[in-house]
Amino acid sequence: MKKLIVLFAVLTAMFPAGSFAQKYCYVDTQYILDNITEYKAAQQQLDQLSVNWQKDIEAKYAFIDKLYKDFQAEQILLTDEMKKKRESEIVQKEKEVKDFQKQKFGFEGELFKKKQELVKPIQDKIYNAIKKMATDQSYAVVFDKSSDLIMLYANPKYDKSDDILNALGYKVGDKDAGGAGKTGGSTGGGSGTGPKTATPPPTKDNPGSSPNPDNTIKPR
Repeated sequence: MKKLIVLFAVLTAMFPAGSFAQKYCYVDTQYILDNITEYKAAQQQLDQLSVNWQKDIEAKYAFIDKLYKDFQAEQILLTDEMKKKRESEIVQKEKEVKDFQKQKFGFEGELFKKKQELVKPIQDKIYNAIKKMATDQSYAVVFDKSSDLIMLYANPKYDKSDDILNALGYKVGDKDAGGAGKTGGSTGGGSGTGPKTATPPPTKDNPGSSPNPDNTIKPR
């Protein structure tokens, strides 16, 4: 309900009384990304990196677990100095694996930077295509259906997602694009959105396959 109130306030601010004749439409940037071959290839590359690093992390934790169990079994035979040395080794190994995890999956870590390298150029192309369409066709506002802004109803005929894909050279429904296409996307103005789920932060058990900065196309 709060988001609905916010949406009403935004629309009221954008379109004062008597100005609703202005044209507006929406796109679904996640749908657009999913129909771009380069984006799919980038996602596969990111997923493979994530899987490989996660395996490394799990192997490191397994080794630490073995060190701890060996220490538990042998500590009765160890001197105090030897115990301290073994405990220090375990603590150091735990620190190393946590640092490795942060380096790979943390904020602005290697996976984040790789995603910026592979995905941001594609997002910029989409944004520029949306901006050109809005300018050429005199749209006052273009909403993103895959963003956090929620609209309760979206008329498909005001969905311009397929138009953007076509402008980028992807024929919706063909083999390369890999999409089935959406209805509408031809004329008029309207509104619409849907909820977007957030990717949980990586943990020991689940470092995450793609910390995305999300895929929302943002103005530069």
